[in-house]
Amino acid sequence: MMRALWSAASGMMAQELNVDTIANNLANVNTTGFKRQRVEFQDLMYETVRAAGSAAAEGVEIPTGIQVGLGSRTAATRKLFAQGTFQETGNPLDMVIEGNGFFQVLMPSGEVAYTRAGAFKLDSEGNVVTADGFPLEPPLVVPADAAAISVGSDGTVMATTAGSSEPQSIGQIQLARFANPAGLSNLGHSLLGATAASGEAVTGAPGIDGLGSISQGMLEMSNVRVVEEMVNMITAQRAYEANSQAIRIADQMLEIANNTRR
Repeated sequence: MMRALWSAASGMMAQELNVDTIANNLANVNTTGFKRQRVEFQDLMYETVRAAGSAAAEGVEIPTGIQVGLGSRTAATRKLFAQGTFQETGNPLDMVIEGNGFFQVLMPSGEVAYTRAGAFKLDSEGNVVTADGFPLEPPLVVPADAAAISVGSDGTVMATTAGSSEPQSIGQIQLARFANPAGLSNLGHSLLGATAASGEAVTGAPGIDGLGSISQGMLEMSNVRVVEEMVNMITAQRAYEANSQAIRIADQMLEIANNTRR
């Protein structure tokens, strides 16, 4: 069987995953805090027909060998953490991180998840939570009679209650950073989970130890660039077509060989 059939088939499968990733990027072009992914490829094994440096005759070495590649595969889908654009909302519970870091969210399982989506809300008990009801970690509770809330760049949260002119501190938002954020696992719902590859979370107040600062009344939008993704999609489609053409040609060559008569 011709190697070209399997090599081209591996290329088609790799481009299918490439298009799947691009489609997910485009689907989340308006998702708050979303970070685009990029597919990375690598070549597969090589069959050595003749090794470089082997002897052709006594005292004569072959300067270059013959190796035939056996296709490609997807090596990784890398998440790119470039800063997205900021959109002003005026909502006091909307926050962005200017720089490095993630908001911490407590999951029902007791584990902590991480997110760049700062569209927070209040639940019936005054807890600051995500759209899915997951509370911030450490917890932040806004008094029921709070008339105004302000969040400082260092994460300090102040609330002005009814009948009081002086704001009172009700807590501080803590951020987390990772040695290898690309190693974080996607959990869905705009949440990320720590893995062995990402390393342990390093937490602290915003603005120190390499953590970004917080801005209130704004949201970080997706860092997907539609034009770039459309170009990537066209490139992936053409690569898929080229591989399918290679399969067609290999099949035609096999047909010619099968129909050869003496």
